[in-house]
Amino acid sequence: MARLKFGAFLAPHHPIGEHPMLQFRRDLDLVEQLDALGYDEFWCGEHHSSGWEMIASPEMFLAAAGERTKRIKLGTGVVSLPYHHPFNVAQRMVQLDHMTGGRAIFGSGPGALASDAHTLGIDPMTQRDRQDEAIGIIRRLFNGERVTAKSDWFTMNDAALQILPLQEEMPFVVASQISPSGMTLAGKYGIGIISLGSMTTQGLMSLQQQWQFAEDAAKKHGTKVDRADWRVLLTWHIAETREQARREAGAGLMRWHNEYNVGTLQRPGLTAFSSPDEAVDKTAFVEGAASTIGTPDDLVKTIKNVMQVSGGVGAIIGFVHDWANPEATRRSWDMVARYVVPEINGYIDGLRKSQKFVIENRAIFERAGQAVMAKIMENEKAAEALKVTGPGRVAIPAVNAPDLQKEAAKR
Repeated sequence: MARLKFGAFLAPHHPIGEHPMLQFRRDLDLVEQLDALGYDEFWCGEHHSSGWEMIASPEMFLAAAGERTKRIKLGTGVVSLPYHHPFNVAQRMVQLDHMTGGRAIFGSGPGALASDAHTLGIDPMTQRDRQDEAIGIIRRLFNGERVTAKSDWFTMNDAALQILPLQEEMPFVVASQISPSGMTLAGKYGIGIISLGSMTTQGLMSLQQQWQFAEDAAKKHGTKVDRADWRVLLTWHIAETREQARREAGAGLMRWHNEYNVGTLQRPGLTAFSSPDEAVDKTAFVEGAASTIGTPDDLVKTIKNVMQVSGGVGAIIGFVHDWANPEATRRSWDMVARYVVPEINGYIDGLRKSQKFVIENRAIFERAGQAVMAKIMENEKAAEALKVTGPGRVAIPAVNAPDLQKEAAKR
């Protein structure tokens, strides 16, 4: 089985009320922790309104994160391409790639918040076409081409990058919700996907159909898409027990849902939760739930279900939220790294097999006891000393010692 990658996605979604400077620093602390725990990727978004989402430049944030980390890949999740001149985006991504030692992933989208597009005077009907157009231009720039292009929203005259990406080929990834546009764009260019709509039950169940959109587009444009480059976003909060996870996450989950999704974004079809218990029950304990609030075993089960429903993906990306307090949140990410990742990727299978072999073949190892006893009994003084240095009193750790009492009885 191919190894599954794990990562984190920071929109961010921070409740209003905390000092923004401290939020930025705590988010950077989290990236540093994830790097130390062995996570593969960290993604950071771009937003300009809503109050809860206050990182305007993912490139700036990821450049700072690059100075604190050593190996984790750093992805823009995402740069909203219609908001920027494509040449400027290309230059910033190249600089980020060099500043992070070749760890940048270029994630793009059309722009998620209608309020952002309104602020910038952009017609929402043009956003997806502009993303498509910008990707084509940026790919040409990354390939070292000199580009002259005129559009209804940008102009380039003999434009060429002074520096190319440090990576021979910087990964391109597009964001996908439930509509086919993101997957179709991935198929058109043969690039990666990060599925954001999978955080809902509807989005989770549509993953197989979503992949079909990508494959159909790839076939049409003569490209290829690879499931290894497909990332699926999930939400979780993990603790030692389900009861503890519920206590830690309930109130924050309720606030996030009621104040942000219902109160601020006013997402259609959503109603406010009346209690933390209702928030947890309707988020994590309904049929086909896309969120996990529970133990590492619960998350393992969720991920295995995602693999079955989707037909296979390359990475599981956890959504960063403030449902629990900072200490419990950091512990949740720690437990996923310690228990979920090795279980999914089979890192402890060999240890279990080794233990099972020793247990099931105990008779084979009885000869070790016979060998020790033979040497003891060859020496009259040692044989006499066995009476006071027998089982439970030998220097050898009991778990490794032969059963001397059993061997003595045989003699």
